[in-house]
Amino acid sequence: MLKIGVLGAGHLGKIHIKCIKQIPEFELIGFYDASSTVCEAVSSEFGIPAFSSVEELVDAVEVVDIVTPTISHFECASLSLKKYRHVFIEKPIVTTPDQARELIEIAREANVKVQVGHVERFNPAFIAAQPFLDKPMFIETHRLAQFNPRGTDVPVILDLMIHDIDIVLSVVKANIRKVSASGVAVVSDTPDICNARIEFDNGCVANLTASRISMKNMRKSRFFQKDAYIAVNFLKKEVEIIRMRDVNPDTAGPLDMVIDLGENKGSKQIMFDKPVIPDINAIQTELFSFYQAIANDTTPSVTIEDGYNALAVAYEIIDKLTINM
Repeated sequence: MLKIGVLGAGHLGKIHIKCIKQIPEFELIGFYDASSTVCEAVSSEFGIPAFSSVEELVDAVEVVDIVTPTISHFECASLSLKKYRHVFIEKPIVTTPDQARELIEIAREANVKVQVGHVERFNPAFIAAQPFLDKPMFIETHRLAQFNPRGTDVPVILDLMIHDIDIVLSVVKANIRKVSASGVAVVSDTPDICNARIEFDNGCVANLTASRISMKNMRKSRFFQKDAYIAVNFLKKEVEIIRMRDVNPDTAGPLDMVIDLGENKGSKQIMFDKPVIPDINAIQTELFSFYQAIANDTTPSVTIEDGYNALAVAYEIIDKLTINM
Protein backbone atom coordinates (compact mmCIF):
# COMPACT_ATOMS: atom_id res chain seq x y z
CA MET A 1 0.00 0.00 0.00
CA LEU A 2 1.05 3.56 -0.68
CA LYS A 3 0.45 6.23 1.93
CA ILE A 4 -1.46 9.13 0.36
CA GLY A 5 -2.72 12.48 1.63
CA VAL A 6 -5.06 15.05 0.09
CA LEU A 7 -4.42 18.79 -0.01
CA GLY A 8 -7.73 20.64 -0.31
CA ALA A 9 -11.07 19.31 0.91
CA GLY A 10 -13.54 21.47 -0.96
CA HIS A 11 -16.16 20.12 -3.36
CA LEU A 12 -13.69 18.25 -5.60
CA GLY A 13 -11.35 17.38 -2.75
CA LYS A 14 -14.15 15.52 -0.96
CA ILE A 15 -14.80 13.53 -4.13
CA HIS A 16 -11.11 12.60 -4.27
CA ILE A 17 -11.16 11.52 -0.63
CA LYS A 18 -14.21 9.33 -1.24
CA CYS A 19 -12.59 7.74 -4.32
CA ILE A 20 -9.25 7.12 -2.60
CA LYS A 21 -11.02 5.34 0.26
CA GLN A 22 -12.36 2.90 -2.35
CA ILE A 23 -8.88 2.07 -3.70
CA PRO A 24 -7.39 -0.59 -1.40
CA GLU A 25 -3.89 -0.05 -2.80
CA PHE A 26 -3.86 3.42 -1.21
CA GLU A 27 -3.74 4.07 2.53
CA LEU A 28 -5.41 7.45 3.09
CA ILE A 29 -3.40 9.03 5.91
CA GLY A 30 -5.40 12.26 6.09
CA PHE A 31 -5.95 15.64 4.50
CA TYR A 32 -5.27 19.34 4.90
CA ASP A 33 -7.56 22.30 4.23
CA ALA A 34 -7.06 25.95 5.09
CA SER A 35 -10.57 26.18 6.56
CA SER A 36 -10.95 24.86 10.09
CA THR A 37 -14.69 24.51 9.51
CA VAL A 38 -14.08 22.32 6.45
CA CYS A 39 -11.50 20.28 8.35
CA GLU A 40 -13.91 19.54 11.17
CA ALA A 41 -16.76 18.60 8.82
CA VAL A 42 -14.68 16.41 6.48
CA SER A 43 -12.81 14.69 9.29
CA SER A 44 -16.13 13.80 10.91
CA GLU A 45 -17.72 12.65 7.63
CA PHE A 46 -14.90 10.40 6.44
CA GLY A 47 -13.27 9.44 9.73
CA ILE A 48 -9.80 10.62 8.76
CA PRO A 49 -7.49 13.10 10.49
CA ALA A 50 -7.01 16.69 9.40
CA PHE A 51 -3.39 17.86 9.42
CA SER A 52 -2.49 21.29 10.74
CA SER A 53 -0.28 22.31 7.78
CA VAL A 54 0.69 21.38 4.25
CA GLU A 55 4.21 20.52 5.40
CA GLU A 56 2.96 18.19 8.14
CA LEU A 57 0.82 16.22 5.70
CA VAL A 58 3.54 16.03 3.04
CA ASP A 59 6.00 14.67 5.62
CA ALA A 60 3.56 11.90 6.59
CA VAL A 61 2.87 10.43 3.14
CA GLU A 62 4.45 8.98 0.01
CA VAL A 63 1.89 10.40 -2.43
CA VAL A 64 0.32 13.87 -2.39
CA ASP A 65 -3.02 14.54 -4.10
CA ILE A 66 -3.35 18.29 -4.75
CA VAL A 67 -6.96 19.49 -5.05
CA THR A 68 -6.46 23.05 -3.80
CA PRO A 69 -7.36 26.21 -5.76
CA THR A 70 -5.14 26.57 -8.84
CA ILE A 71 -3.32 29.60 -7.42
CA SER A 72 -1.71 27.37 -4.76
CA HIS A 73 -0.86 24.41 -7.04
CA PHE A 74 2.73 25.48 -7.70
CA GLU A 75 3.58 26.05 -4.04
CA CYS A 76 2.02 22.75 -2.92
CA ALA A 77 3.51 20.73 -5.80
CA SER A 78 7.01 22.16 -5.58
CA LEU A 79 7.10 21.58 -1.81
CA SER A 80 5.95 17.98 -2.29
CA LEU A 81 8.39 17.27 -5.11
CA LYS A 82 11.34 18.70 -3.21
CA LYS A 83 10.53 16.18 -0.48
CA TYR A 84 10.53 13.42 -3.16
CA ARG A 85 6.80 12.74 -2.96
CA HIS A 86 4.82 11.45 -5.93
CA VAL A 87 2.27 14.09 -6.92
CA PHE A 88 -1.19 13.97 -8.43
CA ILE A 89 -2.26 17.52 -9.28
CA GLU A 90 -5.63 18.69 -10.50
CA LYS A 91 -6.01 20.64 -13.73
CA PRO A 92 -4.95 23.22 -14.69
CA ILE A 93 -1.54 22.08 -13.55
CA VAL A 94 -0.49 25.54 -12.27
CA THR A 95 -1.34 29.18 -12.89
CA THR A 96 1.04 29.98 -15.78
CA PRO A 97 3.14 28.15 -18.39
CA ASP A 98 6.30 29.56 -16.77
CA GLN A 99 5.36 27.92 -13.49
CA ALA A 100 4.64 24.66 -15.33
CA ARG A 101 8.09 24.69 -16.97
CA GLU A 102 9.72 25.28 -13.58
CA LEU A 103 7.67 22.47 -12.04
CA ILE A 104 8.80 20.10 -14.80
CA GLU A 105 12.43 20.79 -13.90
CA ILE A 106 11.76 20.23 -10.20
CA ALA A 107 9.99 16.94 -10.98
CA ARG A 108 12.89 15.77 -13.15
CA GLU A 109 15.37 16.47 -10.37
CA ALA A 110 13.18 14.66 -7.83
CA ASN A 111 12.75 11.67 -10.17
CA VAL A 112 9.23 10.92 -8.94
CA LYS A 113 5.88 10.40 -10.69
CA VAL A 114 3.57 13.31 -11.50
CA GLN A 115 0.10 12.97 -13.01
CA VAL A 116 -2.25 15.82 -13.97
CA GLY A 117 -5.97 15.49 -13.35
CA HIS A 118 -7.38 15.86 -16.85
CA VAL A 119 -10.24 13.58 -15.89
CA GLU A 120 -11.98 13.53 -19.28
CA ARG A 121 -9.23 11.19 -20.50
CA PHE A 122 -10.86 8.66 -18.17
CA ASN A 123 -14.45 9.42 -19.12
CA PRO A 124 -15.94 6.01 -19.98
CA ALA A 125 -17.39 7.39 -23.24
CA PHE A 126 -13.97 8.61 -24.40
CA ILE A 127 -12.36 5.31 -23.38
CA ALA A 128 -14.96 3.45 -25.48
CA ALA A 129 -14.37 5.75 -28.47
CA GLN A 130 -10.57 5.62 -28.49
CA PRO A 131 -10.17 2.36 -30.47
CA PHE A 132 -12.15 3.96 -33.32
CA LEU A 133 -10.18 7.23 -33.46
CA ASP A 134 -7.72 7.16 -36.33
CA LYS A 135 -6.15 10.43 -37.49
CA PRO A 136 -9.22 12.72 -37.31
CA MET A 137 -8.94 15.72 -39.61
CA PHE A 138 -11.73 17.88 -38.18
CA ILE A 139 -12.77 18.06 -34.53
CA GLU A 140 -15.60 20.08 -33.07
CA THR A 141 -16.13 20.38 -29.31
CA HIS A 142 -18.83 22.09 -27.24
CA ARG A 143 -18.49 22.43 -23.48
CA LEU A 144 -21.37 24.54 -22.19
CA ALA A 145 -22.32 25.07 -18.57
CA GLN A 146 -24.96 26.93 -16.64
CA PHE A 147 -23.62 29.87 -14.67
CA ASN A 148 -21.89 29.06 -11.40
CA PRO A 149 -19.85 31.69 -9.54
CA ARG A 150 -17.27 29.02 -8.67
CA GLY A 151 -14.48 29.26 -11.21
CA THR A 152 -15.23 32.75 -12.54
CA ASP A 153 -11.94 34.04 -11.14
CA VAL A 154 -10.28 32.63 -14.28
CA PRO A 155 -11.22 32.80 -17.99
CA VAL A 156 -13.56 30.09 -19.26
CA ILE A 157 -10.60 28.73 -21.22
CA LEU A 158 -8.85 27.67 -18.00
CA ASP A 159 -12.09 26.70 -16.28
CA LEU A 160 -13.77 24.59 -19.00
CA MET A 161 -12.09 24.62 -22.40
CA ILE A 162 -8.82 23.21 -21.09
CA HIS A 163 -10.54 19.80 -20.79
CA ASP A 164 -11.13 19.73 -24.54
CA ILE A 165 -7.73 21.20 -25.33
CA ASP A 166 -6.14 18.23 -23.56
CA ILE A 167 -8.43 15.74 -25.34
CA VAL A 168 -7.61 17.24 -28.74
CA LEU A 169 -3.86 17.26 -28.03
CA SER A 170 -4.03 13.61 -26.92
CA VAL A 171 -5.74 12.58 -30.17
CA VAL A 172 -3.92 14.71 -32.77
CA LYS A 173 -0.29 13.68 -33.07
CA ALA A 174 1.00 16.78 -34.84
CA ASN A 175 2.46 20.18 -34.05
CA ILE A 176 0.22 23.23 -33.84
CA ARG A 177 0.55 25.63 -36.77
CA LYS A 178 -1.91 28.37 -35.85
CA VAL A 179 -4.32 29.38 -33.08
CA SER A 180 -7.13 31.92 -33.38
CA ALA A 181 -9.91 32.81 -30.95
CA SER A 182 -12.75 35.16 -30.08
CA GLY A 183 -14.71 35.57 -26.87
CA VAL A 184 -16.75 37.83 -24.62
CA ALA A 185 -16.80 38.67 -20.91
CA VAL A 186 -20.51 38.81 -20.09
CA VAL A 187 -21.04 38.45 -16.34
CA SER A 188 -17.48 38.37 -14.99
CA ASP A 189 -14.22 40.21 -15.52
CA THR A 190 -12.77 37.46 -17.73
CA PRO A 191 -14.15 35.80 -20.89
CA ASP A 192 -17.27 33.72 -20.16
CA ILE A 193 -17.71 32.38 -23.68
CA CYS A 194 -14.99 31.56 -26.18
CA ASN A 195 -14.52 29.94 -29.55
CA ALA A 196 -11.03 28.82 -30.55
CA ARG A 197 -9.66 27.32 -33.76
CA ILE A 198 -6.51 25.23 -33.63
CA GLU A 199 -4.80 24.29 -36.91
CA PHE A 200 -2.21 21.51 -36.97
CA ASP A 201 0.68 20.82 -39.34
CA ASN A 202 -0.96 17.62 -40.60
CA GLY A 203 -4.01 19.58 -41.80
CA CYS A 204 -6.30 18.74 -38.88
CA VAL A 205 -8.48 21.57 -37.59
CA ALA A 206 -10.09 21.66 -34.15
CA ASN A 207 -12.93 24.08 -33.44
CA LEU A 208 -13.54 24.46 -29.69
CA THR A 209 -16.41 26.30 -27.99
CA ALA A 210 -16.76 26.81 -24.24
CA SER A 211 -19.36 28.78 -22.31
CA ARG A 212 -20.30 29.13 -18.65
CA ILE A 213 -23.41 31.23 -19.29
CA SER A 214 -25.53 28.73 -21.17
CA MET A 215 -29.11 27.66 -20.48
CA LYS A 216 -28.17 24.00 -20.50
CA ASN A 217 -25.12 21.84 -19.90
CA MET A 218 -23.34 20.16 -22.80
CA ARG A 219 -20.03 18.31 -23.09
CA LYS A 220 -19.79 16.87 -26.57
CA SER A 221 -17.02 16.31 -29.10
CA ARG A 222 -17.30 15.21 -32.73
CA PHE A 223 -14.40 13.65 -34.63
CA PHE A 224 -14.41 13.45 -38.42
CA GLN A 225 -11.91 11.19 -40.15
CA LYS A 226 -11.65 9.18 -43.35
CA ASP A 227 -14.71 6.94 -43.63
CA ALA A 228 -15.88 7.63 -40.08
CA TYR A 229 -17.68 10.07 -37.79
CA ILE A 230 -17.40 9.64 -34.01
CA ALA A 231 -19.53 11.59 -31.54
CA VAL A 232 -18.60 11.45 -27.86
CA ASN A 233 -21.04 12.76 -25.28
CA PHE A 234 -18.92 13.25 -22.17
CA LEU A 235 -21.91 14.37 -20.10
CA LYS A 236 -24.32 11.54 -20.93
CA LYS A 237 -21.48 9.03 -21.38
CA GLU A 238 -22.60 7.97 -24.84
CA VAL A 239 -20.76 7.26 -28.09
CA GLU A 240 -22.16 7.22 -31.60
CA ILE A 241 -20.06 5.95 -34.49
CA ILE A 242 -20.93 6.08 -38.15
CA ARG A 243 -18.53 4.25 -40.45
CA MET A 244 -18.37 3.61 -44.18
CA ARG A 245 -16.76 0.67 -45.95
CA ASP A 246 -16.43 -0.40 -49.56
CA VAL A 247 -19.18 -2.76 -50.60
CA ASN A 248 -20.47 -4.53 -53.69
CA PRO A 249 -24.11 -3.40 -54.07
CA ASP A 250 -24.95 -6.68 -55.80
CA THR A 251 -24.04 -8.68 -52.72
CA ALA A 252 -25.31 -6.26 -50.07
CA GLY A 253 -28.12 -7.45 -47.82
CA PRO A 254 -31.64 -6.07 -48.18
CA LEU A 255 -31.36 -4.11 -44.93
CA ASP A 256 -27.86 -2.73 -45.58
CA MET A 257 -27.63 1.02 -46.07
CA VAL A 258 -25.62 1.51 -49.28
CA ILE A 259 -24.82 4.73 -51.09
CA ASP A 260 -23.58 5.02 -54.67
CA LEU A 261 -20.67 7.46 -54.93
CA GLY A 262 -21.26 7.93 -58.66
CA GLU A 263 -18.89 8.29 -61.62
CA ASN A 264 -17.54 4.76 -61.24
CA LYS A 265 -16.31 5.51 -57.70
CA GLY A 266 -17.99 2.48 -56.25
CA SER A 267 -20.38 2.12 -53.34
CA LYS A 268 -20.10 2.43 -49.60
CA GLN A 269 -22.04 0.72 -46.86
CA ILE A 270 -22.97 2.88 -43.87
CA MET A 271 -22.65 1.14 -40.52
CA PHE A 272 -23.80 2.40 -37.12
CA ASP A 273 -21.93 1.35 -33.98
CA LYS A 274 -22.68 1.97 -30.32
CA PRO A 275 -19.72 0.68 -28.31
CA VAL A 276 -20.26 -0.74 -24.86
CA ILE A 277 -19.52 1.97 -22.29
CA PRO A 278 -17.49 0.70 -19.32
CA ASP A 279 -19.14 1.19 -15.94
CA ILE A 280 -16.37 3.13 -14.18
CA ASN A 281 -15.87 6.19 -12.01
CA ALA A 282 -13.53 8.48 -13.97
CA ILE A 283 -11.87 10.09 -10.94
CA GLN A 284 -11.36 6.79 -9.17
CA THR A 285 -9.97 5.31 -12.39
CA GLU A 286 -7.47 8.13 -12.91
CA LEU A 287 -6.29 7.92 -9.30
CA PHE A 288 -5.85 4.14 -9.56
CA SER A 289 -3.95 4.61 -12.83
CA PHE A 290 -1.56 6.86 -10.91
CA TYR A 291 -1.05 4.15 -8.31
CA GLN A 292 -0.22 1.71 -11.14
CA ALA A 293 2.31 4.14 -12.64
CA ILE A 294 4.08 4.39 -9.28
CA ALA A 295 3.90 0.69 -8.44
CA ASN A 296 5.01 -0.48 -11.90
CA ASP A 297 7.42 2.40 -12.56
CA THR A 298 5.63 3.36 -15.78
CA THR A 299 4.74 6.69 -17.37
CA PRO A 300 1.56 8.24 -15.90
CA SER A 301 -1.47 8.35 -18.19
CA VAL A 302 -1.48 12.17 -18.18
CA THR A 303 2.06 13.42 -17.73
CA ILE A 304 3.30 16.70 -16.32
CA GLU A 305 4.31 17.58 -19.89
CA ASP A 306 0.72 16.93 -21.03
CA GLY A 307 -0.45 19.35 -18.34
CA TYR A 308 2.03 21.95 -19.53
CA ASN A 309 1.04 21.53 -23.19
CA ALA A 310 -2.66 22.01 -22.45
CA LEU A 311 -1.92 25.06 -20.32
CA ALA A 312 0.39 26.56 -22.96
CA VAL A 313 -2.30 26.26 -25.65
CA ALA A 314 -4.89 27.69 -23.25
CA TYR A 315 -2.70 30.74 -22.69
CA GLU A 316 -2.13 31.16 -26.40
CA ILE A 317 -5.91 31.26 -26.80
CA ILE A 318 -6.17 33.79 -23.95
CA ASP A 319 -3.50 35.93 -25.63
CA LYS A 320 -5.51 35.91 -28.88
CA LEU A 321 -8.62 36.93 -26.95
CA THR A 322 -6.76 39.80 -25.27
CA ILE A 323 -5.70 41.13 -28.66
CA ASN A 324 -9.20 40.79 -30.15
CA MET A 325 -10.99 42.23 -27.13
